[in-house]
Amino acid sequence: HFFEGSTAFGQRMMRSLRPLLQAFHRETHEVINQVPLMEGFNAFTANRRLHECVQHYESPSSDVFSHLSKYGEIVGNAGWLEHARLANDSGPVFTPFDCQGRRINGATFVDSYHKLMEVAIANEVPSFAWKRPGQQVSRAALSYLHYQLEQGTGCPLTMTYAAVPVLTANNSDGVFTEWIEKLTTPAYDRRDVHISLKKGVTCGMSMTEKQGGSDVRSNTTNAVPVAGSAQKAFMITGHKWFTSAPMCDGFLALAKTQKGLSCFLIPRWLDAQTRNSGLRFQRLKSKLGDKSNASSEVEYDRAIGYLVGPEGQGVKTIIDMVNHTRLDCLVGSAGLMQIGLMHALNHAKHREAFGAKLISKPLMQNVVCDLALEAEAATALGLRMAATFNPPAKADSSAEVKEAFKRIATAIGKYYVCKRAPSVLYECLECLGGNGYCEEFPLARYYRQAPLNAVWEGSGNVIVLDVFRALQKEKLALKAVRDEVAEVGDKSVSEALEGVLRQVSGSDAAQMEASGRVLVEKLGLILEACALARCGPKDIFEAFVATRLIQPKGINFGTLPAPVASRVLPHIL
Repeated sequence: HFFEGSTAFGQRMMRSLRPLLQAFHRETHEVINQVPLMEGFNAFTANRRLHECVQHYESPSSDVFSHLSKYGEIVGNAGWLEHARLANDSGPVFTPFDCQGRRINGATFVDSYHKLMEVAIANEVPSFAWKRPGQQVSRAALSYLHYQLEQGTGCPLTMTYAAVPVLTANNSDGVFTEWIEKLTTPAYDRRDVHISLKKGVTCGMSMTEKQGGSDVRSNTTNAVPVAGSAQKAFMITGHKWFTSAPMCDGFLALAKTQKGLSCFLIPRWLDAQTRNSGLRFQRLKSKLGDKSNASSEVEYDRAIGYLVGPEGQGVKTIIDMVNHTRLDCLVGSAGLMQIGLMHALNHAKHREAFGAKLISKPLMQNVVCDLALEAEAATALGLRMAATFNPPAKADSSAEVKEAFKRIATAIGKYYVCKRAPSVLYECLECLGGNGYCEEFPLARYYRQAPLNAVWEGSGNVIVLDVFRALQKEKLALKAVRDEVAEVGDKSVSEALEGVLRQVSGSDAAQMEASGRVLVEKLGLILEACALARCGPKDIFEAFVATRLIQPKGINFGTLPAPVASRVLPHIL
């Protein structure tokens, strides 16, 4: 700028210096062979298996497919993908007090978080099945798609979805009618106000304590009835080690009364002017992943909560919510595997190495085919389990067996699929090489997210014990699994199941528990095979059975027999 003037001297100096300045700023190389960013796609129409499973289980109207396709476009939209990145790059900030020192129990989120919640609720991710009975598979597909867009918001969305059946089943006196109506209304309201002032609300969960974790029967939080309360109000005192998500309008929680562990709905506000002052959030958790979502610790100091279900039957009451959240853990992990696979395939199709596209290399073909078998099986099982959550026909004589299958198979599927997700996401990340390990690309975020669903709603050992408890105490559970396998009619799948059952029957309690993970893992593979047989190409089903049940492949991905990979490849390109 010193030489840029109207004087002849300045102009001559600028002309003489310009070539030198340009030499300092010229490009040193041309950027080539970088893969196009994966955006501008439709996550529903691009996923044949998802589309086929929805069609197979529910044969919905064209309006439902249009709804799913619309949300699939949102999931692949560059602007919404950027909102997902921003929501995780700038997570929630704990704001326990306002500027004048009043406790407000706040958590401040970036605007992108609220936009993601708004678009999900407007598109009925948590409410679709409650407004359309018999459409649990379509709702699961929405949740599956949303998990590919952004995972942290999936937590309050899932809990909002799962709270509805619990409150509905325990609303004979109408206490929870307004809650049910607003939990199922497709309207997001970020304001921290009483539910009477909001069109739509969200619900969280507050169960585990420092000393017990998943062992909720060791909880020490207690509840004392409020004298003369027509709404079965109790004063709750104690703490919870994990409460998600703290900005929800209410929380389903467990506390002990004189009759035992009971379930309560604890609201943020008691009426339009009065906060629930005994509800005191202590801090937000600093987590490995799930950065956009707020998880918190809370203390209750005579907080007001309303009894949900019979007093002393808290676990039995809240287990319906747990089963629905376990379903979404399974479905969400399947969705995460699918989006990871899509990134791996996108990279392999566009990236060149050693003179050819990566996808043309037999070794890379083996890797992505192996990953595809995992993602396809997880998707098929997730949608199969969602179908079991649809209400049975009134004249269905096998309703009890189907209910038993829903309980045990959801637990098995949650265990297996959620535990496979980190391995699948790691391998997808590695397909991108160094780019996959960098935070500018989404695979690093997906990988940090992947372990969560295996921990949430019962970690591995808890799930295994639940499965064995069901096999031992619920007579219909075993019959239900046998019936599922019998419907498939495949000899190899049947033999695999009989092998597991022989091992179970020949073991005492200690031996069975010690080998529990192996047995539940095998049951997970068997159920995935059954789901693929119901909905999917024969080549995929046979490849899965051959490499997971008949002759298990190597531990790492990319270890399929070459003929198997060649049969799978046409189905994923």
